Amino acid sequence: MNQVLIIDAGNTVVKLATFVNGELVETERLSFKEFIDTFSSSSIKQVVISSVLSNEMTKKLVSFFKEPFIVTNKTDLPIALCYNSPETLGVDRICNAVYASNNISKGYAVTIDIGTCLKFDIVSANGEYLGGSISPGINLRYKSLNDYTGNLPLLSNKKATSLVGTDTTSSIHSGVINGINAEIHRLMEQYSVQFDDLTFFMTGGDARYFDIHSKNDIFAVENLTLLGLYEIYKFNA
Repeated sequence: MNQVLIIDAGNTVVKLATFVNGELVETERLSFKEFIDTFSSSSIKQVVISSVLSNEMTKKLVSFFKEPFIVTNKTDLPIALCYNSPETLGVDRICNAVYASNNISKGYAVTIDIGTCLKFDIVSANGEYLGGSISPGINLRYKSLNDYTGNLPLLSNKKATSLVGTDTTSSIHSGVINGINAEIHRLMEQYSVQFDDLTFFMTGGDARYFDIHSKNDIFAVENLTLLGLYEIYKFNA
């Protein structure tokens, strides 16, 4: 039996996935503190790690394992990074692109990752990663309104809200939720105009809060980043 433990350390949570004979059989989500407090070691010898955390936090996470395979933007990849600064490219974006490229037969794929940040990334079926965009996610938008103004409160909401806010609280909710929803739809429209044979893949912890409809094919893939990370491991193994 071949077992592989995949660990994706993101800005908000540490996601773990266990693959057995190439099949995803179990996933878990922990905060970094929960991981450090509760995760001692694993009996699985093959461990794959990617991290967008600080160097110090990443080293602490890696120390739990003996000779893990650490995926970075310098790892051999099944796609070509046609990006002006590949050394700055987040591993999570690379993993998303790898999964998307492996799951289309022609044209292009765009991954929409809605989490701490809203990230769009586009890759071709022949494995050319072209780039994308990064903007603040839901929580960052609420926090920035509070951090950079004198009177706006710190709020939180991830449900659909009315278009017209009738007080400051509902106006903030409308601006954040409807604003990010409009941004997603508009970017999808622009990608659809510029690229033919386009497929969309949606993922991320906050993706479930947005009901996205389009004429293009759209696939919701909850564990897209983990699956892409496993594809990179297989490519190198």
